[in-house]
Amino acid sequence: MRNPLSKMVTEMEPSGIRRFFDVASTMDNVISLGVGEPDFDTPWHIREEGIYSLEKGRTFYTSNAGLLPLRKEVCTYLKRRFALSYDSDEVIITVGGSEAIDIAFRTMLDPGDEVIVPEPCFVSYVPCITMAGGVPVRLALEEKDEFKLTKQKLLSAITDKTKMVVLPFPNNPTGAIMTHEELQIVADVIKEHDLFVLSDEIYSELSYQGNHVSIAAIPGMKERSVVINGFSKSYAMTGWRLGYAVGPKEIIKQMIKVHQYLIMSAPTTSQYAAIEALRNGDEDVAKMRESYDERRRFLVKELREMGMPCFEPMGAFYVFPNISRFGMTSEEFAKTLLEKEHVAVVPGSAFGTCGEGFLRISYAYSIEDLKKALVKIQNFIDTIS
Repeated sequence: MRNPLSKMVTEMEPSGIRRFFDVASTMDNVISLGVGEPDFDTPWHIREEGIYSLEKGRTFYTSNAGLLPLRKEVCTYLKRRFALSYDSDEVIITVGGSEAIDIAFRTMLDPGDEVIVPEPCFVSYVPCITMAGGVPVRLALEEKDEFKLTKQKLLSAITDKTKMVVLPFPNNPTGAIMTHEELQIVADVIKEHDLFVLSDEIYSELSYQGNHVSIAAIPGMKERSVVINGFSKSYAMTGWRLGYAVGPKEIIKQMIKVHQYLIMSAPTTSQYAAIEALRNGDEDVAKMRESYDERRRFLVKELREMGMPCFEPMGAFYVFPNISRFGMTSEEFAKTLLEKEHVAVVPGSAFGTCGEGFLRISYAYSIEDLKKALVKIQNFIDTIS
């Protein structure tokens, strides 16, 4: 019998995050600092709106692009929070930010088009580019630059085949952000070389150095940018599976076409809940952000004191400490820590080869859980130092 499997798929590496947590899931009494999921419940008023939509029998398909009232609320929200001006026909509602990333690449790439992917980064970009026929060009960012994309780095990766650049800020796994001034420098290079941007801003509300800045707000960049965002991180709505993309009308129109064939429409109940989140969720977001900020500062301080150098992350809910002094690979360190102390963290190498020598530790957990885990991490370090 002929091989039933696609060579492209079989040669694709499985997610380094999921592979590691498949092991952790078989163990008892594990303290997990690995999953990028808020430990807050979805605020009650948002859940109520979802429940109400079911009680009213709103269980039908929505339009392919998403409920018009939700798309209008997305426009209002982006204008109010990040000075981004879009119309409802420049918005598509998707099944999480991950689907938005996937269909953006499917829509914009022809076979052989190169996409620059700054790493360490979210694990989905490279596989999605590959499945869309594009060529991912991995660009290693460095700790000395606080894992930010610099002009020199970007220029070094551009060729005559480059079409797009991924901007994964605020960053998973490093917590790095880009300031307006830094984005302006990147934007100038992108315009000079006639490139496009996929800007993944799913952590935009979790910025601890003033308001998040979108590259699409820089003059001349709106028409070159597809901005990805969603509800999972900001509103603790991971299981609702709802995201969105905004961008030039001609790009969004074609993304909707792909979305029609893949998905039809995002979950109806989730869309009604999301309207409530955007209209009345600012206070909830502020409270969660304040709590994350407290945990962030606590965790960075404690890790540094136990001899794990860690630059200060200014976004998302991750720290990325350097473990190179221990003489173990990041996977060896994480695996042994899990086996010996039952604490789960993610090897930095799961986010690209330049993540080797680091760990991703999430602080989307209570201070109490962080304290318990830190005691165990210290015990582990004492045994290997």
